[in-house]
Amino acid sequence: MTRTNTLITRRGLLGAFAASAVVAAPTYSHAFGFLRGAGDVRRIRMYSGRTGESMDTIYWIEGEYIPEALKEINHFMRDWRTNDITRIDPRAVDIMAASHRLMDVSEPYMLLSGYRSPKTNAMLRSQSSGVARNSLHLRGQAADLRLKSRSVGQMAKAAEACASGGVGRYSRSDFVHMDCGPVRHWGR
Repeated sequence: MTRTNTLITRRGLLGAFAASAVVAAPTYSHAFGFLRGAGDVRRIRMYSGRTGESMDTIYWIEGEYIPEALKEINHFMRDWRTNDITRIDPRAVDIMAASHRLMDVSEPYMLLSGYRSPKTNAMLRSQSSGVARNSLHLRGQAADLRLKSRSVGQMAKAAEACASGGVGRYSRSDFVHMDCGPVRHWGR
């Protein structure tokens, strides 16, 4: 069986058993174990108020990322202003998924910002001192997210529990920045 057929077979099986696999997946009390490979399924759910698009995909099964799902994530998290697409670092997606799971919510994330092209980042920097010149958004390693059912503090605590990247609290703007860069946190 070729690799392509293996992935298609897994995707086909996933279509038949997705609901039971997600329900049967164990609950984790600590995201670090989840990020180290404990569990068989990783899922990410998001929508974009900017594009009107939504995404609900299982992107990792039994220790392997699903290339088709990662391509879907890359497209969904594109720079909506320029339509530029880059490879989103799967580690950033893992942090978002682990944080979501820790919060035990069914609501999808609202994606405010994923990948940013250099043009978009420069424009945003000209309007705000809070935008980094070398933002991890430029490398596809960060996302700004919101949940209606959870506070900025709750979201940030879940992301910080992953101990796997940067977490920024932006309470005035009601979102949390999550990235797969060095472990650090900021904001209130």
